[in-house]
Amino acid sequence: MKDLDSAALDCLAALADERSFERAAHALNITQSAVSQRLRGLEAQVGQPLVVRSRPLRLTEPGKVLLRFARQLQALRADVSRELGQQAAPQERLPIAVNADSLATWVLPALDPLVQQGLRQGFGLELVVDDQDFTHDWLRQGEVLGCVSTVSQALRGCVVQPLGRMRYVAAVSPAFAQHHLPQGLSAANFAQLPFLVFNRKDDNQVQWVAKAFGLRSPRLLERYVPSSEAYVHAIRMGWGVGVAPELQLAPLIARGELLAVRPEVRIEVMLHWHQWKLQPDQPGAPAALLDQIGHALAAGAAVALHH
Repeated sequence: MKDLDSAALDCLAALADERSFERAAHALNITQSAVSQRLRGLEAQVGQPLVVRSRPLRLTEPGKVLLRFARQLQALRADVSRELGQQAAPQERLPIAVNADSLATWVLPALDPLVQQGLRQGFGLELVVDDQDFTHDWLRQGEVLGCVSTVSQALRGCVVQPLGRMRYVAAVSPAFAQHHLPQGLSAANFAQLPFLVFNRKDDNQVQWVAKAFGLRSPRLLERYVPSSEAYVHAIRMGWGVGVAPELQLAPLIARGELLAVRPEVRIEVMLHWHQWKLQPDQPGAPAALLDQIGHALAAGAAVALHH
């Protein structure tokens, strides 16, 4: 295959991000017709359609293959710009996928020194949020360059390293405990009480109840709160039983703002960092930005997570 047009690859990446030709053109500061022309040229070069022109727009499977290449090319350009002391182009982002609970607890402190440095260098970091069991799909589809995931097996062309275990515990508000749990939570009453659930991908509550009471597939009365911070706030407001990261709940339990429920029962989720291997290791060369992100996350996880 002939060399692919980098400008056309940037258009494909922008289309994947913006999901429309109009917004992609605005992001690239070019006309909509220029986006269409570059895409048609790229499709003609590879001999396959790359985009399904629907609303919202979506990529075909060949389009996802080229998107992975486009993301990697943008990351390499950002590294070159950094080494030359130049500002990275606005479209050259470093997207990574993380789970919401990690984002709400340890990821931001881990990345802060690197982001502060990046403000001076001009590279863009984008955090994409999904359930820890699904962030790996974003990497496979080429949407991101790295991810925090429960998956332990590396994709071809990627490297993976274990980060540690995020521990989850259960808690309720004192008022909820007084009104609904005077005798505590048991196998006899859990099904009548509301459990807070992050979203329909979240099964931590089911896992916790199954472990607590030796059940196979417990059915719960669920209330959905799709935000890590709001989830904890809903527990404090007495909306139900919550199963959340110990990193979030332990300080509130220590202050008496929440009460631990069966504190001997905990579930642990093993997290891994995956990233594309963009260039070979070169002794003495500065670490690539994506490698720096991986190192920063590993260092932050070493402090925050269980090993």
